[in-house]
Amino acid sequence: MNWGMATLLDKELKRQVTVDGVDYTVAVDPQGIRLTGKGKRRPEVELRWRDLLSGEAAMAVALNASLSASRVAASPPATDSSPGRTSKRAPKKRAR
Repeated sequence: MNWGMATLLDKELKRQVTVDGVDYTVAVDPQGIRLTGKGKRRPEVELRWRDLLSGEAAMAVALNASLSASRVAASPPATDSSPGRTSKRAPKKRAR
């Protein structure tokens, strides 16, 4: 057996992976890699080999990280869980 040769990726290969308790399907094919939520049709992450090699993928990851960090900083503070606040709902009517 020749241990130095890798198998040519000529068709799609699918595997299941669980990340933080959520199941995903990972599909690897000659064009790239896709990560799709289990039971979903649209990939959540799609990465082409060409983009990975050119550095485009790293730029996209950095851009997405900076955008989500700015969204978190710009979001208003949650006031519903503040201590001492009462509910704005009307009181329940008593059953007769």
